[in-house]
Amino acid sequence: MKATPLVLASASPRRAALLRQLGMRFRVAASGMTEVRAEHLAPHEICLANAAAKARAVARRSPNALVLGADTEVALGVRVFGKPRNRREAARFLETLAGRTHQVITGLCLVCVAHHFRRSFAETTHVTLHPLTAQQISAYLRKVDPLDKAGAYAIQDHGEMIVEAIDGSLTNVIGLPVAALRQILSELPVALRPAL
Repeated sequence: MKATPLVLASASPRRAALLRQLGMRFRVAASGMTEVRAEHLAPHEICLANAAAKARAVARRSPNALVLGADTEVALGVRVFGKPRNRREAARFLETLAGRTHQVITGLCLVCVAHHFRRSFAETTHVTLHPLTAQQISAYLRKVDPLDKAGAYAIQDHGEMIVEAIDGSLTNVIGLPVAALRQILSELPVALRPAL
């Protein structure tokens, strides 16, 4: 039986690198979707909605493939911290998160049109930032471009400067919960399993 091709509906190099850790063959096809920021949705619902929209958009173009959509958000309670619009907003995000524990949520959606298949789930990791002074935040932002990062930080890029503790999946904070995804892929029907 021919393996189902896997398509990552994301242009994120971090997600592609994490997916390679699973030893899967895949191709990348960015969805071009504008992410929703609906205030009536809980943070995990926003992640799941965005992941599903990305996966569906790419699956329409690749109906025989298993398409993986993903969305990662940083949340403090019900407030969602997306990608900052500028460095000033990035500094404000980090000032708000400093010294507190927040959630990093990644929503994933797997879709295959030909097999009428769809599965979604979300993973949450708790991250605590050090109490940070304005000078420490400025020093961090000089080392990292925060504008393409939810919450204005990347744990893999000088994260030791700002992160005090992490409870849960590190790869989830980077953008793809590898262990959970490996488990989900292993549970797929044989006809849907992507190629190794």
